[in-house]
Amino acid sequence: MTTAYEQLTARFARLANLNGAAAVLHWDAAAMMPVGGAGARAEQLAVLSLLGHEMLCHQEAADLLDQAEGQRDDLGPWQQANLREMRAKWRHATALPGDLVTALSRAGSACEMVWRTARAEDDFASLAPGLAEVVNLVRQAATAKGEAFGCAPYDALLSQYEPGLDAADIDSHFDALADFLPALLGQVLEQQPMPPAAPERMPAAVQEAISRRLLDALGFNFQHGRLDVSLHPFTGGVADDVRLTTRYDEADPLGSLYPALHEGGHGMYERGLPAEWRLQPVGGAMGMAMHESQSLLVEMQACRGDAFLHYLSPLLRELGGVSGPAWEVQGLATRVRHVARSLIRVEADEVTYPLHIIHRYRLERAILGGDLAVTDLPGAWREGMQGLLGVDVPNDRDGCMQDIHWMDGAFGYFPTYTLGAMAAAQLFQTAEAALVNLSDDLSRGDFARLMAWLGENVHSQGRLHGSADDLLTAATGAPLDGAIFRRHLEKRYLGD
Repeated sequence: MTTAYEQLTARFARLANLNGAAAVLHWDAAAMMPVGGAGARAEQLAVLSLLGHEMLCHQEAADLLDQAEGQRDDLGPWQQANLREMRAKWRHATALPGDLVTALSRAGSACEMVWRTARAEDDFASLAPGLAEVVNLVRQAATAKGEAFGCAPYDALLSQYEPGLDAADIDSHFDALADFLPALLGQVLEQQPMPPAAPERMPAAVQEAISRRLLDALGFNFQHGRLDVSLHPFTGGVADDVRLTTRYDEADPLGSLYPALHEGGHGMYERGLPAEWRLQPVGGAMGMAMHESQSLLVEMQACRGDAFLHYLSPLLRELGGVSGPAWEVQGLATRVRHVARSLIRVEADEVTYPLHIIHRYRLERAILGGDLAVTDLPGAWREGMQGLLGVDVPNDRDGCMQDIHWMDGAFGYFPTYTLGAMAAAQLFQTAEAALVNLSDDLSRGDFARLMAWLGENVHSQGRLHGSADDLLTAATGAPLDGAIFRRHLEKRYLGD
């Protein structure tokens, strides 16, 4: 006879495959699906969401969890961690009624499709009703989970993306950032050199070829993944079928190559997750901040440093057919590390990026708390951008409609971007100390040792540790330390 724990693993394996199918459908909706398929796709995803919810909420699942938890002493460390993660997923699912889960899925799919047209036409008025419905449903879900978990509604949303984290933790980290970033930004803007002009255009097909070469250098396995185009670069799919996307602008090739590297970092994390636990909760990534740390460690920490540029510069000349000072190492350095007050989050530099995230964090808390109506979002967005970044927002397309996350109901997600940047600095500092002459590797485009270190200390750990702080402590010797990120920024941009 199979034990209660073994029956649970079979149930969660079925659930993982169901969610994996939904993940590929989400990728297809963003990268391949014709516009006319939106309605059918929304229904498909809603049904899959409900089926997964019902699998978790069935009384048999609750009974099996109770039985398995009574037999914890018979389980090994990974099995115990897996049981912990199973219970967490069960708690999140059972906090919500099935009709709310279905409504959220449908509303998110519909709002996302409206956003694609509304953003292109700079028409917030057409988006507002759908976004208001998403906010209404997310607020209901947050309230229900908050009551079930005994915490604030926003903290309940955060726990979906970053277990063990609450708004007080974020406030502490973000207040520290807000204390020093404005002054640092002013200093950097005062002393940084202007980057050389780069008039050469690069065909999209050539950019794609270079992106693939860079992903090869990372070690990304195209037998288990793809690189495609989407409006908003992202990583989707499942660990054995990783779907990366980027976007191409012939006048700005670096604007596609670095997003490809960023998504490649995500992809390497997905591919490196423990294969033996792939269909179990413990085999997933340790929260979205840790996931973001892997993409930013590649894109920002490793690939915007001078060592990597010694590899990138000749590669661009060879495959891209470009020449001149803008494409030499020093010219590239001033371009890829150029700091500017910018409108667009995904194009922002390391110094200003956290301010974009703080801005969104404040807005989403106000929206979910009922202090900001969706119809007032454009004005609040403009005010916040001016106050935090000193940027005037000329339109809603490049303002409150620039990101996809809220349209799909992903509230509580944005803080993980900057927490991930902080974790990336801490992990890279530790990796540099452990891997002698790592910069020599990067100057040859050789990521093997770095990826092996990340594989051992982060990727292969899955969700064995209870939180990102626990994983960081195991990997670096300390929980998240914002001072390391501050020192990184000061050293890179001020030479301190």
